[in-house]
Order: sequence, then structure tokens, then C-alpha cells
Amino acid sequence: MRKFQPIHYLLIIFIILIFFAFIPFQKAIIFQPNHSNAEFAYIPVKNGTHFGIKYTHSIHLSDVIESYKITRDQSIQQYELMYEDFAIGMPSNAENGETFEQINGAYYIKNMKRNFPYFHLRIGQVRANHTVIFKNKEYPLSRSISPGTSVKVEIRNLNFFKQWEGVNILESL
Repeated sequence: MRKFQPIHYLLIIFIILIFFAFIPFQKAIIFQPNHSNAEFAYIPVKNGTHFGIKYTHSIHLSDVIESYKITRDQSIQQYELMYEDFAIGMPSNAENGETFEQINGAYYIKNMKRNFPYFHLRIGQVRANHTVIFKNKEYPLSRSISPGTSVKVEIRNLNFFKQWEGVNILESL
């Protein structure tokens, strides 16, 4: 009977490591450019994670913050909208089951339950300054994604190699 040589053990370990490198294990918010080969940006997350997207409204030139959470089925649920000015493009009241509040001069629509498998966003070129708010820190998307780029925002599981291909927004500052 033939004995295993140390090289055999190393080869087996190497094959196992390669195998595990292709298993998607890290849940992430993905900002995937549409219609281009540009690399995607991502934020590693867990279920129930909350995040926001803040931007400057193009007409009012005031801040708008859309608040989201990740559900168990990996969809994105918008649960709140904050804005400072009523006018073109902004809601004037809450929908069924939602609440409308005015707090310190800002307007809030709360208790929203709007679920999306994904949504599209165009990174502003002039003044929108789209920014992700994650764990009370702000990350301008223009640092990871070229202004003017249209992106698909979705939740995906990434393997080791996919994480390597993308840009971790939390590390890009």
C-alpha cells in the first residue's frame, strides 16, 4: 500500500481552498454599472442592515434621504423618506398605512413598506452628490463610481474572487 506524500496533502488542501473561494458567502449591497464594463462597488452587510441614500434635489437644492433595510429574502425595503421642500417631484402626503410628519422643518414619510428586488440610480454629475449613509457614516458614491453612471442597486452574495473584482465602498475613503 502506498503512503500519501506531503505534496498530496498540500494538493488536497489547495483544491479545498479553491473550492471554498468560489462559494458566495458575503452578503453585500451592490452598485453595478448598467451598460458598461466598469467594476461594481459594494458594501458588505447582513440581513436587517439599514442604509440610506442621500442626495441634493435638482430643483429645490435641498437634501433628500431615502432610508432602506435589507429583508430576509434579500430584497430592499424603503421604510422612510425625508425631504426639506414641498414642490415638484416630492410627495405631498403619505400612502395607505404610512405616516407623514414634520420635524424641525423637515418632512418625513415613515412606516413605508415598499419592497424592491433592486432599483436603478444615476450617480449625479453636477450637484446631486449621491451619498450612501451606512452605520452613521457618509460615503460619496462618486469616489467609487464615475459621476453620470447609471447603476443597479441590489443585494447579492459574493464569493472571495467577486469581492476582489469590486470596490469595497467602506475602504475607498
